[in-house]
Amino acid sequence: MYYLTKIEDTVRIPPYKFEDPLEEVAIETLNETYNGRLDKKLGLLVSVNNIEVIGEGKVIMGDGAAYHEVVFNAVFFKPELYEIIDGEVIEIAEFGAFIRIGPMDGLVHVSQVTDDYINYDSKRGALLAKESKKTLEEGNFVRARIVAVSLKGKSTKETRIGLTMRQPNLGRFEWIEDEKNKSKK
Repeated sequence: MYYLTKIEDTVRIPPYKFEDPLEEVAIETLNETYNGRLDKKLGLLVSVNNIEVIGEGKVIMGDGAAYHEVVFNAVFFKPELYEIIDGEVIEIAEFGAFIRIGPMDGLVHVSQVTDDYINYDSKRGALLAKESKKTLEEGNFVRARIVAVSLKGKSTKETRIGLTMRQPNLGRFEWIEDEKNKSKK
C-alpha cells in the first residue's frame, strides 16, 4: 500500500547550488538522502513529493553550506498483512517464485503456488503443476495475498514478504480468467 507522510528534517544546501531554485535543490537533496530507506513503521520511502515549509537558511562556520529546516511530504510503500497485490514474476527457483510488487519483492513458496503438486523445470526455469498442467514462468503477471511481512534492516534486501496464490481468485491472471469462464458455463 502506498501512502503519504509528513516529515520534518534539516536539509544541507551546498554553496555551489545557492543560485539554483531552493525548493528544487532541497527536493533533489532529500531524495538522494532518503529514497530507498526502510523504516519498520512507515515502510520503504519511495519519493519526496513536495516541500511544505522551508525555513531560513543558517550557515555553519567552516562548512559554507546553508542548513534549512524543512517540512516535506514523502510517499511510502508498506506491504500490509493479508493485502492482495498484483505483481510480475521476476525469478523462478526450485523452492518458489519471486514476485516484484512495486518497489519490493515477495516470495511465493512452491507449497503456496497451487493446490496441485509442483515440479521445477530447470531447463525452462518454470514451475509446473502435475494435475492441472498450470505453469508459472518469469514474466508472468500474478495476483497474490501477503501472508508474512518482516521489515528488518535499512534496505529492501533484508526484508521478507511471504505470498500465497492458493486461494480463490489468486494466481496467474490467465488461471483466474479460466476459473471465471468455467464458472459461467
